[in-house]
Amino acid sequence: MSRIKLTERVIDRLAAPDPSGKQVLHWDADLKGFGVLCSGVTNTKTYVVQRTLPDGRTRRVTVAAANEMTLAKAREEAADALVELRKGRDPKVRSVTLQSALDTYIKRYKASLSENTQANYKTMIERHLAKWLDKPLTFITREAVEKRHAEIASEVAASRPGRKGETSANAVMRTLKLLWNDARHQDKTLPENPVLLKKLWFEEKRRERIVEAAKLSDFHNAVIALPNPIARDYILFVLFTGLRRREAAMLKWEHVDFDLKLIRIPAANTKAKRKLDLPMTDFVRNLLVARRSVGKEPSGFVFPSHGKKTGYIAEPKFPLDAVGKACGVTVSVHDLRRTFITVAEETEISPMALKALVNHSLGKDVTEGYVQMRVERLRAPAQKVADSLKQLCGIIPIDEENVVAMA
Repeated sequence: MSRIKLTERVIDRLAAPDPSGKQVLHWDADLKGFGVLCSGVTNTKTYVVQRTLPDGRTRRVTVAAANEMTLAKAREEAADALVELRKGRDPKVRSVTLQSALDTYIKRYKASLSENTQANYKTMIERHLAKWLDKPLTFITREAVEKRHAEIASEVAASRPGRKGETSANAVMRTLKLLWNDARHQDKTLPENPVLLKKLWFEEKRRERIVEAAKLSDFHNAVIALPNPIARDYILFVLFTGLRRREAAMLKWEHVDFDLKLIRIPAANTKAKRKLDLPMTDFVRNLLVARRSVGKEPSGFVFPSHGKKTGYIAEPKFPLDAVGKACGVTVSVHDLRRTFITVAEETEISPMALKALVNHSLGKDVTEGYVQMRVERLRAPAQKVADSLKQLCGIIPIDEENVVAMA
């Protein structure tokens, strides 16, 4: 074995195959434990690291072929591996990187994850943990997690005024914890999950923003005044159904049954992956009949968008901002869902009916497990909520006979 100052030029000049016909290691004079292994029978040159583990065993780990990685990158990888070996960790499975763990998780659970959830996981990990993506999971330590958790909160707060960085930091680390647990389930050699923040988690207050009852009339009038009829109808549809943003946005005409007065949302479009048959109230039916009279789009979406690849309306931020400026009530789509639930609860419909209307789980109680909430059972509660909303919004009742004639 020889010890030399490794440079790209020096490595190019190393003999491979070695004249001895045997493998020869050329150790780096600068980074102890790092070297180039030259084959005795082929022209292969390989970056390797070697170190004695705390238990006395000597472990050699391949970093990469010399023609596949630059010397600078190999040194960086080698330094990380040597640190792991010094700690007694054996980085023998180097393919399990954070990026591969993310890709594997999404691929494995793609059928049960919404497109939005998949995109959120990828965005959080690839944006906030970019420097860790090509690192083996074993290189992510508890100390590094705690440090990065605090950094993310500061970075988000600084770059996006008004956005709470603490919430983003918690979300990123919850996702990392999820990926690690899944990877460890597949590979028992991985150490325990380093996301052990315990008391270091940032406190997150549950959002409570709604359109207050006293402001609903002003809010409704501002929505009605929107110049974009699709955005207008979409916002009103969410307010009067309590559906989630994508559940409403992805609604197609094939999901609307005017004869039975039902909206059938397929399981694939819901957060819970549980189908939802929602009875149409008079307000919702009138709105949908009016939308249909405009004509169906080729995409089949009830709330189409020509500028989006998806074909359906995206987050209506600009229309809601315009509404906020007009009436002083600034809310998100989810705040409208929260408003629906709040009004529904105040009508004193049964808790089970309310859960069914917004597609929440009926619970794991033994009795609740036997309950099958039939759609006809939900018609009266749904209409009761709609009547309360109409009254709060100051809506004048529409002649139902005229609307039926149009359907």
